[in-house]
Amino acid sequence: MSKGERTRAVILDQALAMTSTDGLTGLTIGTLADRLGMSKSGLFAHFGSKEMLQAAVLDRAAELFADTVVRPALQQPRGLPRVLALFENWIRWTLHPVLPGGCPIQAASIEFDDRPGPLRDHIRQHQEDLRRVIMGAVRRAVDEGHLRADLDVEQFAFEGMSLCYGFTQIYRLFQDPKAESWVRLAIQGLVERHRT
Repeated sequence: MSKGERTRAVILDQALAMTSTDGLTGLTIGTLADRLGMSKSGLFAHFGSKEMLQAAVLDRAAELFADTVVRPALQQPRGLPRVLALFENWIRWTLHPVLPGGCPIQAASIEFDDRPGPLRDHIRQHQEDLRRVIMGAVRRAVDEGHLRADLDVEQFAFEGMSLCYGFTQIYRLFQDPKAESWVRLAIQGLVERHRT
């Protein structure tokens, strides 16, 4: 890794930590430069603009989520074990956050849902990628005979993702200790309703 790549990685890690607590719009070149002891022009040399920095932070957050949630789940056997691992890893991602303020992509999804433009499109693409991974795992669970052949895969993925997003809000915002048992029970119910 070159010196420039190492510097870029340090910048992204700090920017990601800031974004997780301050939101994507709270990420400013000036504040980030101060925290890193760099000049604003030095930061611009690595990213070109605030929007390019924000997009790079989202990509880094998605990579971290994939490393923590998705890739370990894909090591599980095809079918229902993989589906359950995706949801379980997502729950653990919330329970034991890698970042101080939780998931920047989930926060940015709310922050930018009514702001058309390239950043919103970027966020949407990351969320769509996750949805496709979950739907693919669910389809394989149907193919393996673990879930009913007439299952509406999109509906199942929608419900599972909604449960994980809802769990994050109840657990983090309300700090309700029952949230973990609620989400596990809800996912169990979702699966049981659709077993063969």
